[in-house]
Amino acid sequence: MEIGIWGLEVGPWALALCPFMIVDTHCHLDYQPFDADREQVIARAREAGVERLVIPGTDLVSSRRAVALAEKYEWIYAAVGMHPNATLGFGAGELKELSELALSPKVVAIGEIGIDLHWKTVPLEKQQQALQAQLALAAESEKPVIIHDREAHTEVMSLLCAARQAPPAGVILHSFSGDQQMAEQALALGFYLGVDGPLTYKKNDSLRAIFAAAPLDRILVETDAPYLTPQARRGARNEPAFVTFVVEKLAEVRGVSVEAIASATTENAARVFQWKPTQ
Repeated sequence: MEIGIWGLEVGPWALALCPFMIVDTHCHLDYQPFDADREQVIARAREAGVERLVIPGTDLVSSRRAVALAEKYEWIYAAVGMHPNATLGFGAGELKELSELALSPKVVAIGEIGIDLHWKTVPLEKQQQALQAQLALAAESEKPVIIHDREAHTEVMSLLCAARQAPPAGVILHSFSGDQQMAEQALALGFYLGVDGPLTYKKNDSLRAIFAAAPLDRILVETDAPYLTPQARRGARNEPAFVTFVVEKLAEVRGVSVEAIASATTENAARVFQWKPTQ
């Protein structure tokens, strides 16, 4: 056993039972690494104080799975979208199905969509076309977007800043990895910055500086589980319960209480996803 941030003994999987409510705004709970123990992962998240979580789709199959999970659990929500690395065959048929999935009352955003220049599996022009179509879908459905940006800061911001491109319901820059200048530009536009495990990595002082200075009402906490496991659990599969590590580090770098971070980021999630905070 070890002592967690709440001053209580905890098991090897997470922090102690959380007295505050937290929202994991981005986790891929539908993915194969959770197939063997998904129910236990969900239970641990609830025990850790995760009040709600959002599962973003990354293609049509995962979007369907995300909606199915959201419709099964009252406190789980979904986003639907085509990840940039899945857009090679994107067309009218895919957009039509996404628009139909988005009609579910449990779908709170369009995502995970964006541009990825790391893997280069899909031509940039094709990624841009798919992103533009999905941004239009978000605007039409009055839902915010969850943006994936990997090594494509200029391309993403250029497209989002273009006339009538950014959906009025809100823009979330998932797992923000840009520099201070990009953060300031995004915040000036009213975007939200998502922060997850990398905030806790030992050599990530530049990211901590960005989130120490960003307005608290524009920050969302997330895990991106099963990826980007926080430093305290590096090498293990990430899971929604571990969002508590992100909350702890964010409180540390901002010099405020964990309760203040939990409360503010939960309110931010309620605002952007257009749901009522749990009383």
